[in-house]
Amino acid sequence: MSRGVLVLLGSGETAPGMTKVHREVLAPITALNAVNLDTAYGFQLNVPQMSEKLEEYFKISLQTTLTTLHFSSYDKASELERTLFQQQVRQANYVFAGPGSPTYALTQWSPLHFGDDLLEVLESGGTLCFASAAALTLGAFTAPVYEVYKVGVEEPQWRDGLNVLAALGLNCVVIPHFDNNEGGNYDTRFCYLGEKRLLELESQLPEGVATLGVDEHTALILDLSNDTISVKGRSNGYWRLGGETTVLANATTTSLDALRTLVPAHPRPAASVPIPATSR
Repeated sequence: MSRGVLVLLGSGETAPGMTKVHREVLAPITALNAVNLDTAYGFQLNVPQMSEKLEEYFKISLQTTLTTLHFSSYDKASELERTLFQQQVRQANYVFAGPGSPTYALTQWSPLHFGDDLLEVLESGGTLCFASAAALTLGAFTAPVYEVYKVGVEEPQWRDGLNVLAALGLNCVVIPHFDNNEGGNYDTRFCYLGEKRLLELESQLPEGVATLGVDEHTALILDLSNDTISVKGRSNGYWRLGGETTVLANATTTSLDALRTLVPAHPRPAASVPIPATSR
């Protein structure tokens, strides 16, 4: 059984309001070896600037040295570079990954069987902190957010995820930015998918696969030693299964087993479920 900590951030990984959460997560770690994975934003032209921003935030706001491990392309990396990258990840006791494109990250990570490396960190008692785009990769499947919202996909379909959460007994997909409202007069909730597209995607999920939602500027902290999930930050988490939603309320702690064993009272295909309004 894994005994580390898995943190899922809905957004705002470098926002002032999340600093308290980061400090709480980092505090128990001794002899800290913290690394940042640049893969999810590795396709962008500002990779050095993105890494520098993250490193600076950890240094100034958290008094923590964060070392970026550069791995932006599986195909362009040599076998030695791939091996060294995986070794460095396994040797770390705090692994951060955040903004970018989840499907781009999966294209680079999946051939490495990278989920095994991340599980090794957890099994060694380390901490994974995956935010925004990176958080999407940890479930059984991953929503192609960039392709839907930026490129345009007529019939969106899931991509295979790293499925790290399955090893924790959670058969689910992860959707950050759950309460996003940047669209103003149109629906950008559920990581910019909107409810209509989320329901279309949920209807494609195999029976028993849930949706784990995380509001923006919110952290779901999975403490694997205690087998619990705690909600910190600004808002809530959500466990959607069979068209029903269980709210993981802010400032609460829930047994992970409660999610593993949750069965909808009236199993049915995914349907529209109102999400409680969050204070802004």
